[in-house]
Amino acid sequence: MSNWLLPESLADILPTEARRIEELRRYLLDLYRTYGFELVAPPLVEYLESLQAVSGTKLNLRTNKLVDQLSGRTMGVRADITPQAARIDAHLLNREGVTRLCYCGTVLHARPAGLLSDRELLQIGAEIFGYAGVEADIEIIQLALASVARAGVQQARLDLNLPAIGHALINHDSALVPFASEIFDLLSAKDAPGIHELKSLAPGCRADSIQYLLTLTNLYGNGSETIAIARERLPGLPEITSALDGLESLIAALSAENLTIDLADMGGSYGYHSGVVFSVYAPGWHDALVRGGRYDGVGAMYGRSRPATGFSLDLRKLSGGLPPAEAARAIRAPWGKDASLIAMLEQLREAGEIVIQMLPDQPHALDEFIIDRELVLHDGLWQVRAISA
Repeated sequence: MSNWLLPESLADILPTEARRIEELRRYLLDLYRTYGFELVAPPLVEYLESLQAVSGTKLNLRTNKLVDQLSGRTMGVRADITPQAARIDAHLLNREGVTRLCYCGTVLHARPAGLLSDRELLQIGAEIFGYAGVEADIEIIQLALASVARAGVQQARLDLNLPAIGHALINHDSALVPFASEIFDLLSAKDAPGIHELKSLAPGCRADSIQYLLTLTNLYGNGSETIAIARERLPGLPEITSALDGLESLIAALSAENLTIDLADMGGSYGYHSGVVFSVYAPGWHDALVRGGRYDGVGAMYGRSRPATGFSLDLRKLSGGLPPAEAARAIRAPWGKDASLIAMLEQLREAGEIVIQMLPDQPHALDEFIIDRELVLHDGLWQVRAISA
């Protein structure tokens, strides 16, 4: 194998796209700051037990492991920054009341999440800690929608789901509990034949449990209508009634257009969410652009259980679905060390202009710049002149 080939599902980012990703990062972090979110920057690697705050979740399977040469302990390369933000809130900041944190950094997955997914993501996100009310969920969802709008995404659609309902149905039948992970995957894929086969996989399960799970796979679409059908067709368990009440209150408070719900979607997160979960979809992307939701109690492993809600997205995925970035206008300047030339270069660059000095006797190949002006010496003064077509 050639030594320049990259591992599977890893890729270089070339100049034009890299510039746009960096611009998106700046736009979004500036946006989060206007909402009062404070920037944190956790390390890329931590001890494994710290990264895997919630055991038995998909996050554990996606974490790359290595041995720390100093301590001999197992470390992990983060696959998600959200647990790190929860650790900072619970263990380092240790504040009373509400804390808003945002972040942006690279995460690495041991395996790609999907057929068209990368293993290296540039994750950006925002989290609210310390407030259990629906108002925090509303703010996070509105900020997630504002994020994709700021990036220029058109016709974004908000999709809400409530894993608590699936959890309640499974926990109500003890024969299904050992197979919860498999059932969640079946529900997310709306795999009716697979759900029917649970009768042989878990022979002690009740027939009505299978029917309720099948019903759940058809509960998607318009928010209020789907909730009404869910109340009619699902069992009146207190957990389900409470979850539907909370979801209905959230929908009533949101003014988002193109809102749908999917009560069978159980696999959209790493498995640590405890309340309403949401995704943002848009034409041009094969999968959700943004994922988020409520994950109360994740900070308990760090010594302090706190209500929490937030979202994250991959800037590389976001950039990849946008129209090609436009090339930036630039000025061509001759090579030289003349004091007046250097002063003019500094003046133009301080004004925000892109000025490229042409190295002697060397052609320049540029992808992201269009040179439409040049710096010329005229009557003893350096002047910017348009380059004719």
